[in-house]
Amino acid sequence: MIEPILNYINEPFLTFANGQKAIDPRDGLMLFGPFDHKKVQGQKTIGIIGTQTLRKIMIDYLKKIHLPIFNSEKSVARPNYSGFEAVFGISINFNNIPQLDIKQQNIDKFLKYTDPHQRIHNLVNLYVDKLTEYSNKEEVPVDLWIVVIPQSIYQFGRPNSRIKKDESNVSIGLKPKDRNSNMLLLFPDQQEERDILNEAYQFEINFHNQLKAKILSSKIITQIIREDKINYENLLTDEKKITEERKFDTAKAWNISNALYYKLGGLPWKLDAVRENVCYLGLVYKKTETSDKNKNACCAAQMFLDSGDGMVFRGNVGPYWNKKTGEFHLPKQEAIQLISKSLEAFFDKFKFYPAEIFIHAKTYFDDNEWAGFEEATAEKSKIVGIRIRENNNFKLYRQFQYCVPRGTVLQYDDNKAYLMTKGFIPRFKTQIGVETPNSLEIAITRGNAEIYQVCKDILGLTKLNYNACIYGDGVPVTLKFAESIGEILTAGKDITAGVLPFKHYI
Repeated sequence: MIEPILNYINEPFLTFANGQKAIDPRDGLMLFGPFDHKKVQGQKTIGIIGTQTLRKIMIDYLKKIHLPIFNSEKSVARPNYSGFEAVFGISINFNNIPQLDIKQQNIDKFLKYTDPHQRIHNLVNLYVDKLTEYSNKEEVPVDLWIVVIPQSIYQFGRPNSRIKKDESNVSIGLKPKDRNSNMLLLFPDQQEERDILNEAYQFEINFHNQLKAKILSSKIITQIIREDKINYENLLTDEKKITEERKFDTAKAWNISNALYYKLGGLPWKLDAVRENVCYLGLVYKKTETSDKNKNACCAAQMFLDSGDGMVFRGNVGPYWNKKTGEFHLPKQEAIQLISKSLEAFFDKFKFYPAEIFIHAKTYFDDNEWAGFEEATAEKSKIVGIRIRENNNFKLYRQFQYCVPRGTVLQYDDNKAYLMTKGFIPRFKTQIGVETPNSLEIAITRGNAEIYQVCKDILGLTKLNYNACIYGDGVPVTLKFAESIGEILTAGKDITAGVLPFKHYI
C-alpha cells in the first residue's frame, strides 16, 4: 500500500478525417467527417429482411436519417443530427434495396409455441434460411443486411420470456429425458421428426444470439433493429410517452447511422496519440451450459489494435470452470494456442509482432495460464495482465453539485487504482445519470507496467464502441461486449467461426 494519490486523466481525443481532433464523436463526425472518409465512399447497397410492413417502415426511417434531425431540448448531451450522407459521406442506394419477405402469419404461428427452444429456433430460422439462401445465390451483392424485427419477437425471444396461456397455444417439443437420446425409434418418420425437434435444444434461448451464431459461418453482416426503436409513434398511445421518447430521436439516429457506417467497412474515428504497436486482448469465457455441475466453457480473445478495430479468436471448449473459485482458467497448452492465434493475426496484418500486449480479464490469471501466455509471446512481445472489474463498494464524493469528473484516478497501490469512467463531463456541464457512479478497479496482476498509463489506456478504450455514437462507455471495449460475444460463441453446439472482425458479433 502507498499513500493514496489522486490524479486526473484528460478526456482522450479522437481523430477524424484529415487528422482533425475532437473529444466527442458526434462533434468530430459533424465537423470533420469519419476517419475513413477516403476509404468508404459513394452509394452502398443495404438489404432489408422482415415483414412487408416493417420493411416499409425501415426504408422510411433510412430516408429520414438521410436528412437533419433536430433535438427539441437543445441538449448538449444529445446534439442535433446532420444527416447520414452529410456526416459520413456515403448514401444508401434506395433504387436498389434487396428485400427478403418474412410472412407475418409464420411469425404468429411460431409465437404460439409454448416451448421456448422450439419457438425461438423456428423464429430465427425464418430469417437465417432466407439470408443464407440469398448469400449462396448472390444475385445482387449486399454490403449489410438490416434485420428488422417486430416487438413481439423481442418480447418473446429472450431467455426468460413466457407466452400467455391461450387455447391456441401449441405444445410441441421434447421432454428433457428425450433430448439428445441415442435410442433409435422404430419408424423412420418418427425418428426424423424427433431429430428435427431435437435440433432446437442445441441452441441458446435467445433470438439475437442464436441468429448471429447461425450466420457466422456464412460471414453475413447484420444489424438487428427493433420495431419500437424506429416506429414508437405508432406503437405508443400515451402522448406524454411519445413526447419523452422524441427527445432521443437524435441519439438513435447517431447510434444507428454510426453502426451502419462501421459495418459497411468504415472506421468512424480512432484514438489520438495512441501508443503504437500496442495490442489489447479481452479474454472471453462462457459456460456451454448453465448447470453448476458442468465445467465446460468456451474461451475466446477479442483483439483490439491501436486503430480501435478488433477481431475475435475462438479457442477450444474445455473444463475451464472452477466452481470453488467461481473463475475460468485455461490450461497451459490452450493458453499458448489462443494467444498464438492473436499474435499471428497481428503479424499477418502488419508483418511484425506488437511491442506490448495487455490482456484484460475480470479475474486473476493462474500460474499455468500465465506460463502459456508467456511461452506464446516469448521473444516476440512484452505481455502484461490486467484485471478490470466494476466496484460498487467504493465511491468518491466531493462537495459540489455534481460527482467527481470522469477520468479521476485514485491510486492506492503501486499496481492498483480506482478509475472513474463515469462522472461529471465538462463538455456537457453535467453528469450522465443522477446517482454517484461506481468506479472500475484496475489491477496489474502479471508483468510490469505503470498503473497511471494502464488507466489512461483503459479510459481511451471506453471511447471505441462503434456500435453506438456516444461520448464514452463505463467499461473499456475489451470487456464491453465480452458477455455478448461469449453468448454468441456458445449459442449453439458446433458453431463454426474462423477469425472474424468484431462487427460480425455486435
